[in-house]
Amino acid sequence: MNELVGPLSGTALSIEPHAHVDFGASAVDHLPQAIAHVGHQRAFVVTDKGMRATGILGRVLRILDRADIETALYEGVESNPTTRTIDDAAAQVRRFGAAAVVAVGGGSALDAAKGIALLAANRGVARDYDYTAEPPFPGLPIVAVPTTAGTGAETNGFGVIEDPVARCKVYIGHASVRPRYAILDPELTVGLPARATAATGMDALTHGIESLASKGANPLSVAYATEAIRLVSSSLVTAVADGSDLDARSRLIMGSHLAGLALTLSGLGLVHGIAHTITNHTGAVHGLALTAVLDEVMKRSVDVAESPYSLVAQAMTLPTSADTRSDARSAITAVRDLADDVKARLPLRDLGVDDSMVASIARGALEDLVSGNHPRLFAQAEIEEILTVSL
Repeated sequence: MNELVGPLSGTALSIEPHAHVDFGASAVDHLPQAIAHVGHQRAFVVTDKGMRATGILGRVLRILDRADIETALYEGVESNPTTRTIDDAAAQVRRFGAAAVVAVGGGSALDAAKGIALLAANRGVARDYDYTAEPPFPGLPIVAVPTTAGTGAETNGFGVIEDPVARCKVYIGHASVRPRYAILDPELTVGLPARATAATGMDALTHGIESLASKGANPLSVAYATEAIRLVSSSLVTAVADGSDLDARSRLIMGSHLAGLALTLSGLGLVHGIAHTITNHTGAVHGLALTAVLDEVMKRSVDVAESPYSLVAQAMTLPTSADTRSDARSAITAVRDLADDVKARLPLRDLGVDDSMVASIARGALEDLVSGNHPRLFAQAEIEEILTVSL
């Protein structure tokens, strides 16, 4: 549809308050207060395999040690966390006992922490707790400490987890494991390499764009998504070129958070459906998989997403006119140019995709739940064309 939000009479929205947000340089120093805020004196830290080398994990552990907070650590989260990881880490939490789950890292660590916190408080295995399940008990409380600016995973209670048996992404979580406290400290993102900054920044930008165009768009999601696009598009090039620019890093992490709030209210679309399936097949970095197909999906959706895409043009401060179709096309070009400027748009072949995978990826994208929220439904043949053109 071309109208961003239809008539509101007869529309009902139910919005849950989101986490307590602590934003600013050195906000991570408030971690002990965050743990107390969620009702605990002990912490189970969940992070990924590379966080120790960045120095961030050491900083977090020192903060907890100085506050005499008993701490256990799981640092085995992969870049694409699996249900096996959730099972293993949850067993460790059960042995450790009651604690706040402190998720430190990018979207992978935060997503994994949700499944871990839920499973630790319940019986069974991770695959038992997809988004349709109602667990017997609420999960352990989560304090989220994102160290990248892209996923916005601190804004919702569901993680995208890989099921290695079914070779698909599953959505594991529950409202009870939506982080109760989010620490948005731009200093923690300063050391992120340029390629990772670009990939996660394009992830956040895609969240904003797909949220605006989604079937579930509403006044609140539109407000969050529009500001997210403004913040991310105006700061990404600077952050990639100079990772020490704290203002650019601050704008990115706030933009990422707002984009996360937007998608939590509206849902996403086909770009994410395709990217999830690409990652299942090749292990490609999520943000790069998104960027590889983003402009192609936008071009083929403009007929039904003219108004949202014209709003993207406004948020990116492009010259606009009374012709919303022209503005929408300008936005598509600007998004592609931004991706090229930060070297985030790569051929799918560079991400491990080959011709033999095209049909399978297209089928998987159609089956992904997020694809049904796109403003129009694509046939498998159309998705195959997108993939082929993007090779």
